[in-house]
Amino acid sequence: MQTEDLIKQIEFIKEIDKLKYIQRRTKLFNSDRNENDAEHSWHLAMMAIILSGHSNVLIDVLKVVKMVLIHDIVEIDAGDTFIYDTVKNHINTNDERAAAERIFGILPKEQAEDLIAVWDEFEAGETDEAKFAKSMDRLEPLLQNVSNNGGTWKEYNVDYKKVYEKKQVIKNGSVSIWNYAEKLIEDSVTSGILKKE
Repeated sequence: MQTEDLIKQIEFIKEIDKLKYIQRRTKLFNSDRNENDAEHSWHLAMMAIILSGHSNVLIDVLKVVKMVLIHDIVEIDAGDTFIYDTVKNHINTNDERAAAERIFGILPKEQAEDLIAVWDEFEAGETDEAKFAKSMDRLEPLLQNVSNNGGTWKEYNVDYKKVYEKKQVIKNGSVSIWNYAEKLIEDSVTSGILKKE
């Protein structure tokens, strides 16, 4: 049984290597190279560790790290949906659910069920850990776009209202980080890298 589990776990590890090939629209800090999903997930995990003291409430940091490391694995099958996409909504879809069941289902049953439950918790965004994880997920591209003089905001003609609407979820996990993020958004308008209307 142990060998059987190990074979499944190794298959899963090989499968998730594909995450490195999923390109995001956002570019790396001060760069013209697009970030991939694996880089994004790693960065969020580091952010969660470093910024956890700013959470609105005491959180299980390891659980948040687990969430952000697995949250985009479904994009191996479902692809990345740009947060400002005007056609496809950036919410949990049937494609993502099928992807979660297929990819996590490679693992032994107990591990598969655990990771699907963590993924579901992140998607629902209702627990303190999920709220903080989502804060990290919204903060990172904001920092990237500011570092790139508007980045995807300029490239895809995204205005202040859309950015503000998508980013204010940050406050559900951390009011202090939201205050910082809100000022970055306002400063981006002032500096001309984000259009107000």
